[in-house]
Amino acid sequence: MFLVCGEALFDVFAVARTATGLSLDARVGGSPFNLAVGLARLAQPVSLLATVSNGFLGERLMHAMREEGVGTDTLRRSDAPTTLSLIGTDAAGVPSYAFYGDGGADRLLAPEAVAAVPAATRAICLGSYTTVVGETASSLRALVERHRHRALIAYDPNVRLNVQPDTAVWREQLRWMLSRADLLKVSEEDLALIDGRAPEAFAREALASGVSLVVVTRGALGAIAWTARQRGEVAAPTVDVIDTVGAGDTFQAALLTWLAERDALGREALGALSPEALDSALRFATQAAAITCGRRGADLPRRAELPAG
Repeated sequence: MFLVCGEALFDVFAVARTATGLSLDARVGGSPFNLAVGLARLAQPVSLLATVSNGFLGERLMHAMREEGVGTDTLRRSDAPTTLSLIGTDAAGVPSYAFYGDGGADRLLAPEAVAAVPAATRAICLGSYTTVVGETASSLRALVERHRHRALIAYDPNVRLNVQPDTAVWREQLRWMLSRADLLKVSEEDLALIDGRAPEAFAREALASGVSLVVVTRGALGAIAWTARQRGEVAAPTVDVIDTVGAGDTFQAALLTWLAERDALGREALGALSPEALDSALRFATQAAAITCGRRGADLPRRAELPAG
């Protein structure tokens, strides 16, 4: 049902100082990888479209996907290295990133990989830095153009200025997606970086451009959603934050799961959501994100940890 597109990498956490340096904790990750795992843990059929290294880190990524139930038939392999994302957190658990990814496998998704995507794919999810760097960026644009009239397109910019520091590039990508995305989820922080307007003003333009559902996440303040007819808003649950790594990916996975469980993965269905349905979807997604925030790294919840029905 779901095809998630983009990078699979290693998040390397600085967990403690040692006498001679730092103790590091390396974990499988990457925003699209996290989203795919999140959907699989929420009992949704999902595959990842990406290029993964043939090296030992790439093999560990492949093993993790198979263990989690993420489909790997759409993956490509390369001798290029695996990208590393070094992560330090402040006292509030907010992460800062240093990327080591030039020439990485995740930037080398070839056009022929797009041609192999099944025509029956129901929902395509993309975002993060592979939409704006390398061969992968142009391949993903080709994928969107090929499938946007027959599959739901879900987009989360997930801006990473450490990878692509030019905000104009991110802004152009967002503008390009506005007329092609059905569901647009963006954090308030990313919106401030690449658009600068208040969420409501941005949502009006996105809806006028053709987006059916716009969601702006606001961290500890919760989330707001708009369709052409309705508006929903919920506060975030209270949680003792360990860190916020993977929170946005968790929110997106849970939101898509809520929609899938109600057969609402379509442009018309999104536009027809009632205020009560919007609030319910946002509550489900913020509750899932809160669970991840209470854990170290992108440890996304499973379906049994969230309300049924």
